[in-house]
Amino acid sequence: MTTRKKTPLSFSPPTLDTLLGGLSTQAFMKHYWQKKPLLVRQAIPGFGAMIDRQGLLDLACRDDAESRLVRQSRGRWQVEYGPQTLEGLKRLPKRDWTVLVQGVNLLVPEADTLMRAFNFIPYARLDDLMVSFAPTGGGVGPHFDSYDVFLIQGLGQRRWEIGAQQDKSLVPNAPLRILKNFQPEETWDLEPGDMLYLPPQYAHNGVALTDCMTWSVGFRAYPAQDIAMQFLIYLQDNLEIEGVYSDPDIKPTRHPGKIPGTMLKQFKAMLRAIRWDRKDIEDFIGAYLSEPKQNVFFDPPERPPAFTRFATQARQQGLQLDKRSNLLYRKKVFFMNGEHVEVAPEHIPTLRHFADARALAPGFSADETLLLLFHEWLCAGYLVLPRNSRRAT
Repeated sequence: MTTRKKTPLSFSPPTLDTLLGGLSTQAFMKHYWQKKPLLVRQAIPGFGAMIDRQGLLDLACRDDAESRLVRQSRGRWQVEYGPQTLEGLKRLPKRDWTVLVQGVNLLVPEADTLMRAFNFIPYARLDDLMVSFAPTGGGVGPHFDSYDVFLIQGLGQRRWEIGAQQDKSLVPNAPLRILKNFQPEETWDLEPGDMLYLPPQYAHNGVALTDCMTWSVGFRAYPAQDIAMQFLIYLQDNLEIEGVYSDPDIKPTRHPGKIPGTMLKQFKAMLRAIRWDRKDIEDFIGAYLSEPKQNVFFDPPERPPAFTRFATQARQQGLQLDKRSNLLYRKKVFFMNGEHVEVAPEHIPTLRHFADARALAPGFSADETLLLLFHEWLCAGYLVLPRNSRRAT
């Protein structure tokens, strides 16, 4: 009996000529980014899927994937967080449900390529690529997002209703943040290859008209409260304040429940010693923005090559950042996955190119000191030697 070999799904990265519907990146950022929606027909011509329905459902069952199953019936919503089970997915009805998988860019190499097509926006703003599958009627209800998102239609058709309403009241006791009084202003049916950009806080509701898959490139929103809390943690880890509270001249008291004024004065002086400057803030920002998500773990090679062999291979094959790595820079300072990295001035151009392109082509310029840094990153799982040197740029 002959077994038919499954044909792998192919994907060609989109070009900016079609991705923004003929708009330049400058025009898009000036007139649309964080301002108003943009519908682009055939933003990615011929885009079907780099992963099919079954492939996505398989991902939803993995322990290392963040997934949700959303169901609704007669206005009642249910959410089940993953990992899902194939048995449970097989028992689902023919309509009115959707499976969503976050971080598909970390699980499918071609998905990472799609997400990086939006590199006219700083990587520090990029979050992840979520993929959803839904049969007819499937969706997650009308809602707001706090972040920018590009919604790319893969398989099938989905109807999007959108509106710029200010009423943010929610359906009570629902497991999702579903708008109670959704008032759509525009309606579009998206076909494979179509794309809809939505700025933050723009109400929208997507409903599958047929079996469909939607690819959502999302961007990070940074709440001021979280930034402040993380900065205080950063200060805690980096502060060095000398001294210990002491009170050799304390007087006897008739009111032991009262906090002495001298104690308050000394505590205030100790707290006033907390200082930070511009460099502290910039170092924190770089570390904060490049820090991977809590559910991201790196896989160091079991048997990394010795440095000499690595140096030869790197020059011959080039290097690639692991798809989970975040290499960012500000002026002459670099940040790799939350870590501050200082390099010699002659290494700055190479590292900047590495951060921008996320790859170094064979024959790149590097001395032993820089190669030692790259070898350290390889051993940590932060970068890889590409199997095919043509993939490096």
